[in-house]
Amino acid sequence: MTRDTNKGTLHDFFDEPETVEVVQAGRRLGRLPRARAGGSGDGPRRPASPPSGLVPLARLAGLVAVVIVTVVAFVFWIGACQGAGKHAEYAGYLSKVGTLALSSSKLGTEFANTLLARGLKTGGLKTSLQGYAEQEQQAYDQAQQIRAPGPLRQAHQRLLDAFELRAKGLAGLSEALALPSKPGADSSRLVGALTAQARLLTTSDVVWDQLYRLAATEQLKAQRVIGLVVPESRFIANTDRVGARSFALLLQRLHGVSTRSAPAPLLKAGESGAAVGAWQLQLNRWLRKAQPTQAQLAITRRFDPATEAATKTLQTAASITPDGIVGPATRRALRRELARSG
Repeated sequence: MTRDTNKGTLHDFFDEPETVEVVQAGRRLGRLPRARAGGSGDGPRRPASPPSGLVPLARLAGLVAVVIVTVVAFVFWIGACQGAGKHAEYAGYLSKVGTLALSSSKLGTEFANTLLARGLKTGGLKTSLQGYAEQEQQAYDQAQQIRAPGPLRQAHQRLLDAFELRAKGLAGLSEALALPSKPGADSSRLVGALTAQARLLTTSDVVWDQLYRLAATEQLKAQRVIGLVVPESRFIANTDRVGARSFALLLQRLHGVSTRSAPAPLLKAGESGAAVGAWQLQLNRWLRKAQPTQAQLAITRRFDPATEAATKTLQTAASITPDGIVGPATRRALRRELARSG
């Protein structure tokens, strides 16, 4: 009886309800397996998700990067288009100049060959020189119509100067041959006149090389236009051919045929030909200097009303009868007026 009571008492002691500390400890122990990585009973862990505020920020950064790349590509594309357009503009200009430059160089070669031609006569030489002068004047007129890119406009003016010097020199040679060509002092005077006019031709080459071609090349470099070359143009390849000695020999050859040059023909309304074209060219030289407000004549090689009116204007300025007919007195008057106006 006593033993049972003791057993019961012991049983009751060991079956005493769990305390709060034990319950809490059990709960903590029950969570331990979940805290272990790779536990068998809990399945794969989810990766930790980024904070919610970083996702929109990353998307915005990506969008900004795309926009920047697009803008940069667009800027480079615009620059490439502008560069191609600039290159095409300069190439077109130089192509037009190159055509005139080549034609003028060929004319210079033809001029030199004419001076050395056998059986040359004064009248034929004058006619050839007048024709050459007309061609250079036409080259000048065509060059005026070429639109040069902005940075090349100043250099382009020197190009015009070169063509004008060539036209003026050739016309001056033709006019000089109309001077008396007797042996002695008159012959020396004629050689001096021819040499002075030929000097305009050699000067034109200097103007082309130093004032046009060099300046235009520097502008191409400054504008970063690559792959283009400014054309060369040399009218006098050998300066000895237009020196005093060469002209003295030329006159000797001419005098072997005729001791006097053929008189210049009278020009009046209705006339046409190379002589009229040369006269129109000379009148334009005078008009540019003495009558800058008056319109230039078209080189039509026809003695039209405009040519007659300009001739009368010259005759009036020179105080000779304004009959509109080009004779010896009118030609001398033009030479005086040109010498006076420089």
